Amino acid sequence: MLTPVLTDNWDQDRAWTLAAYEQQGGYAAMKKALIMAPDDIITAVKDSGLRGRGGAGFPTGMKWGFIPQDNPKPKYLVVNADESEPGTCKDIPLMMASPHTLVEGVIISSFAIRANHAFIYVRGEVLHVIRRLQHAVQEAYLAGHLGKDINGSGYDLDIVVHAGAGAYICGEETALLEGLEGRRGQPRLRPPFPAVAGLYASPTVINNTESIASVPSIIANGADWFASMGTEKSKGYGIFSLSGHITKPGQYEAPLGITLRQLIDLAGGMRDGHQLKFWTPGGSSTPLLTDEHLDVPLDFEGVGAAGSMLGTRALQLFDETTCVVRAVLRWTEFYKHESCGKCTPCREGTWWLVQTLAKLEKGEGSEADLDLLLDQCDNIMGRSFCALADGAVSPISSSIKYFRDEYLAHLRHGGCPFDPAASTVFASHGAPA
Repeated sequence: MLTPVLTDNWDQDRAWTLAAYEQQGGYAAMKKALIMAPDDIITAVKDSGLRGRGGAGFPTGMKWGFIPQDNPKPKYLVVNADESEPGTCKDIPLMMASPHTLVEGVIISSFAIRANHAFIYVRGEVLHVIRRLQHAVQEAYLAGHLGKDINGSGYDLDIVVHAGAGAYICGEETALLEGLEGRRGQPRLRPPFPAVAGLYASPTVINNTESIASVPSIIANGADWFASMGTEKSKGYGIFSLSGHITKPGQYEAPLGITLRQLIDLAGGMRDGHQLKFWTPGGSSTPLLTDEHLDVPLDFEGVGAAGSMLGTRALQLFDETTCVVRAVLRWTEFYKHESCGKCTPCREGTWWLVQTLAKLEKGEGSEADLDLLLDQCDNIMGRSFCALADGAVSPISSSIKYFRDEYLAHLRHGGCPFDPAASTVFASHGAPA
């Protein structure tokens, strides 16, 4: 059921070092790739069915194919390692445990798109990750895997590990490019798209950390091997991050299409004496699901059909002791704080969402405020420069859909019914326990 590929060497002694990585076969895929035609590498990634692991799920090989090779400007590869959404925690452990997996993926991917400069954009707060990546890049240079004439192939590549300024918005690819160029991190209006005019107005591929780290295994084992896992339209494996009220939280690497029920069993079940109430399939920016969705296939199509998004596979699990209104309010406060302020729907809308939610959480107002909250969500959804505002409204609208009674209970009790002083504690779906 588990498919340890990216996580296979995490338990090795000093797995983050070049020596340990090469002992496990590291950089063999790079050597194989450097004697291939770049277009053959792109074809292999297309045939594998690898889809972006950063949340959007766009076919990786297709994105690489958009780069106009007749453009005389330099080509760039940018790795989006700005992991900072509440609940999302797969890329940072990957870079900490095995940074050379990412470095090898960067080399192969850069060679495929004919880029001679690559950038790994890391969230500035995770200094330990930045230092580990920098050390791995230095080891790769000293071993001849980076720099001029890599391993005698005639191919040149330089990698820069860039520390961001700690803005959640820089996880959006065009805001990330703005940050790389030394400007304030705010989304760009598209078109032009990065493949045509990205970093320094040159053709640029931007991929998530896990997407690029998956490339070496595809080259080493073949596109058919990768495509043999997962589901018909969501191929391969992925890291599922389980956190919250679970017995054994952590990273579980499994084929796409596995269910939450199976993952909970692997993680030892919910904490003793409690049951699942609600969960996020892809981080706090995806619509909530409930215990009714335990058997939904965790792939792009299955989760989409259930009314949510697979996103980053950040599975936050909450039991019946959690107040859904308070949880959603905390997430919304985060999005209000992290809004870059460029567009009105997000800048003003997230502020008003917090005001209305805080009022309801305190048990103030009336049922009409729920309709007001949904109206605010409707006026924000799909009207902002980027997906931050859409992510902010997703948990709100979905929580009202599944837990409307719990919102009303706050109004009846004059506050949160989960407080110890309250006489009623609400269980799954807002029904009295």
